[in-house]
Amino acid sequence: MHVPVLLDAGALHRDQVVAVARHDAPVQLSEAARAAVLDARAHIEHLAEATTATYGVSTGFGALATRHIAPDRRAALQRSLIRSHAAGAGQEVEREVVRALMLLRLRTLASGHTGVRASTVDALAGLLNNGIVPIVHEYGSLGCSGDLAPLSSVALALIGEGEVHDRTGTRRLAAEAMAEAGVKPVELAEKEGLALINGTDGMLGMLVLAAADLAHLLDLADLTAAMSVEALLGTDRVFAADLQALRPHPGQATSAARMTALLDGSAIVASHRGPDCNRVQDAYSLRCAPQVHGAARDTLTHAELVADRELASVIDNPVVLSDGRVESNGNFHGAPVAYVLDFLAICAADVASIAERRTDRMLDVSRSHGLPPFLADDPGVDSGHMIAHYTQAAVVSELKRMAVPASVDSIPTSAMQEDHVSMGWSAARKLRRALDGLRTVLAVELLTAARALDLRAPLTPAPATAAVVARLRERVAGPGPDRHLAPEIFATEQLIREGAFG
Repeated sequence: MHVPVLLDAGALHRDQVVAVARHDAPVQLSEAARAAVLDARAHIEHLAEATTATYGVSTGFGALATRHIAPDRRAALQRSLIRSHAAGAGQEVEREVVRALMLLRLRTLASGHTGVRASTVDALAGLLNNGIVPIVHEYGSLGCSGDLAPLSSVALALIGEGEVHDRTGTRRLAAEAMAEAGVKPVELAEKEGLALINGTDGMLGMLVLAAADLAHLLDLADLTAAMSVEALLGTDRVFAADLQALRPHPGQATSAARMTALLDGSAIVASHRGPDCNRVQDAYSLRCAPQVHGAARDTLTHAELVADRELASVIDNPVVLSDGRVESNGNFHGAPVAYVLDFLAICAADVASIAERRTDRMLDVSRSHGLPPFLADDPGVDSGHMIAHYTQAAVVSELKRMAVPASVDSIPTSAMQEDHVSMGWSAARKLRRALDGLRTVLAVELLTAARALDLRAPLTPAPATAAVVARLRERVAGPGPDRHLAPEIFATEQLIREGAFG
């Protein structure tokens, strides 16, 4: 049973987002947050009765913001906003992304700066806690004025329209699933439609999830690199702390220290440490692994800082201030999130690229220092890991294309009112695919390095890397004649997803 995530005036932690999005942790509104919501709503209701127009309360939206809406048409205005903006297309977005998006919008609603009613906040929490996940489509957000179409799809379900997946994953009408769960559909009042959709919650949710995934994959990259260094009779001396201290990047120091620890006690490394060794320097893909992995680590640290700032932010337009003013602003622009999403895709591509170079080196008889061609059992009859490397290379090539930033593009919309957008949602979508690709690339390196270490027998690997090989061998057989490799790559990816290698 997961500990409930308490929503109050403070920031969420990234781990809390992951807990709700991936592990169905429940959410709960604090009493202080409820009081703040009620106070802000009172300001909105006062403005709704005023003769002076207020954007989002008594006017239209976007390029139609100059039109005053009469009180008896404002409920229709909010419904129309949600229905028209739920205009997504393409494949369904993953369940964990939708749950993250819902949680982050709920956190902003609970801040007391959006002007929604407490009943609306409770209804959105009810969807989350009952495992009801609205259908959200791939396309529809430009990363500015909020993730409009994705958030509108959630808001559509909140008013009892559209389709959802229930707790069992069954696709159903929203009204049916909500009735069964005891969640009453919301009849939107002034300002509420806008408050439900004007946020960067989708791209931020994907950033938080991606940061967690990349942190794990960078640890894995240190492991697969250490195994490759060992398999290729490389040296661990270049990873020494005093050498790393000459260039004091924290991520580099972390990766070098991890690789040193992983190689500690290796009989394979010790076998070529003596005066007879004629190896002067290892190739860059071995020697510079901490520099590349470390740069990615430091970039991830910056991205996590951005995520933490965003998790302490209130994104809405207009926003209700503590003195009761309702002010328009530009905080919905996704540039801060979009930039780091793109930066992380570059990291994923480069970490994959150096891993592919190490894999290729293990398969090339002229550079592998005594390993059989392609690690084949009977070279010529058998092809070994030749085509597994092709698969890896194909993925790396795709990752390089996905490293092209989305955030440098902008397409004006809404009759030129929204004339510069961040494309942060697109940056987030391609980053998720990039991390899937990086996982595949590292799985192939892990498979290849494990096979190479087995072929170094009777020399034994380090205790840490030997334990990894043993864990892999529980699902994937060791060296032998050619066999169907696709299931072995898949099995290795599954072990990685399960956290089997730390």
